[in-house]
Amino acid sequence: MRKLRELFRLRFEAKLTTRSIAASLGIGNGTVCDYLGRARVAKLTWPLPAELDDDAALTALLFPEDAKAQAERPEPDWARVHAELKKKGVTKLLLWQEYLEAVPGGYQYSRFCERYGRWLATSSVTLRQEHRAGEKCFVDFSGDGVRVVDAVTGEVRVAKLFVAVLGASNLTYVEPVFSEDVATWVGCHVRAFEYFGGVSEVVVPDNLKAGVTRAHRYEPDLNPTYADLARHYGFAILPARPRRC
Repeated sequence: MRKLRELFRLRFEAKLTTRSIAASLGIGNGTVCDYLGRARVAKLTWPLPAELDDDAALTALLFPEDAKAQAERPEPDWARVHAELKKKGVTKLLLWQEYLEAVPGGYQYSRFCERYGRWLATSSVTLRQEHRAGEKCFVDFSGDGVRVVDAVTGEVRVAKLFVAVLGASNLTYVEPVFSEDVATWVGCHVRAFEYFGGVSEVVVPDNLKAGVTRAHRYEPDLNPTYADLARHYGFAILPARPRRC
């Protein structure tokens, strides 16, 4: 609900356009128009009246069809669903199946996803980062990797994915590798730069050992070979901040 209240503030108090609001909150322009349309139908005024300080009252006013549906069937705990989705291997389909086991006759999968998306759009305000072209390249080894089967021997190996993404354009380079050692790490950077046709001013790696020997909030220790690569290509290394130092 905080994001929905912020949407109304940006529209009625800051007088921003729907596209500016969508960019600020990280949601679609159509979603912004839908919420503002519901506000007009409900004759909503700004600032919101005291009786709408309660999220349930505001939801019932703007989404009367949801209030009716909720009376017919229990609503999933969307906060728990959101938290579970952050865990490795957990999907919306899996959580929907668990929901149906607990609530037979509950929402169908498409409706479940729709209502989760609506909850997500109104649950929190997000920070939208702006990137300057050519400024930053984000690099890391991603996920659990992919299984690769040798067509001759049948041997199964797991290849990790090296991923490099330019912040402004989202142009992405991906390379499967069988090692995360320093030589592989450096080689992947070189091939990514060749693919991009240039080198960004800053490279932002995660705190993996091939790049950062000791993580620190302000003065991380870089792997010497990785530091040499940065000097050779003329970019700065700005490791992502660790959760704890």
